[in-house]
Amino acid sequence: MNAKESPAQRSAIMRAVKSRDTTPELKVRALLRGFAPGYRLHRKDITGNPDIAYVGRKQAIFVHGCFWHGHDCARGARMPKANADYWRAKIARNVARDAAHRARLTVQGWRALIVWECEIKDQAALEQKLRAFLFGAET
Repeated sequence: MNAKESPAQRSAIMRAVKSRDTTPELKVRALLRGFAPGYRLHRKDITGNPDIAYVGRKQAIFVHGCFWHGHDCARGARMPKANADYWRAKIARNVARDAAHRARLTVQGWRALIVWECEIKDQAALEQKLRAFLFGAET
């Protein structure tokens, strides 16, 4: 915690972190509109509540923040100094929950793709990854 932030201020900051319609998610959706429209958003009736779902194809796309979902990139590997035990446990729970959701989707006949926040920077590579998932061989 920054020395200038009170616990109440830090709590307000954390509450403001969005779980849907994030900037990375909006960028993925904008890219998909160009070559694969027809997706549905945040379907609660699908295991894991995917950010983007192609229901007829049984394809789900999750747009994950690197920190929140424990990605192994520089941003995801960064651990807060304050309350480190709490954050390690929280992120471990998120990772376990994500794995359980993917396993259940597979059993239900769905294919799932994770797009990491750090992948948004390279639009060409991201588009290639999305096209391969949606139209090509299994990813």
